[in-house]
Amino acid sequence: MTKGIERREARRVAEGRLRPAEADDVVAEEPLEIRAQGETLAITMRTPGADRELAVGFLLSEGIIASRDEVGSVAHCGRPDQEGYGNTIDVTPGAGLSLDIERLSATRRGTLTTAACGVCGRRSVEDVIARCRPQEVVTAIIASATISQAVEGLRARQPNFARTGGIHAAALHDPQGALLATFEDIGRHNAVDKTVGALVLKGIIPGRQAALLVVSGRASYEVVQKASAAGVPVVASVSAASSLAVDLARSAGITLCAFVRNGGMSVYSHPERIA
Repeated sequence: MTKGIERREARRVAEGRLRPAEADDVVAEEPLEIRAQGETLAITMRTPGADRELAVGFLLSEGIIASRDEVGSVAHCGRPDQEGYGNTIDVTPGAGLSLDIERLSATRRGTLTTAACGVCGRRSVEDVIARCRPQEVVTAIIASATISQAVEGLRARQPNFARTGGIHAAALHDPQGALLATFEDIGRHNAVDKTVGALVLKGIIPGRQAALLVVSGRASYEVVQKASAAGVPVVASVSAASSLAVDLARSAGITLCAFVRNGGMSVYSHPERIA
């Protein structure tokens, strides 16, 4: 079975008739407990796979780490023969370092982070806004055609979506449109964390090489927040943008593009970056 996909029986209705049960592909969803230095920081519902990237991307977006140098080991807890193995992962700091986990515990209630929301458990929206430092807005760092091609190319990088129709994707591109990393996950914010975390694990500070974050579906608030934390200046989505996403993008210096389709798009903030 392909990782991230499971099989469940379903009975289809066609031409007004209930058909016999058949096996159907569905996206996998399981909890992942993310720990740092052995302390639980969050439990997120995710699609299994790329858990190391997810954990590191999450820590970056929360401001707990800033680079690969601050990360020591990233490993699942327990033994492979134990029930639930693979659903808890621990990040240890680099040699001689200590992770600032108080930064996260001071702004979260310790509640479950679902597959639908990357800011669940926050004490207030202001907590997230306070951590988004405005980026410098420069002129024309990326062409509109590059944005369109990146969004249109995302669909071809979603093999699990093709089989289940129920999974999101995110991708990071450089200013010329070259793909740097891409991942799928049932949670849009998890897909972003996996993609950002992949670059961090390679020793790359995303904002220094990645100019564009592309997401499937809508551009939501947490997507803009995570782009800001990673230093990525342009966010583009195939679907709509939410009001909070627009407001945060404007205040954080992010260029936010939505409805990127057929060569067109709606630019809600900082259009001066687009050639």
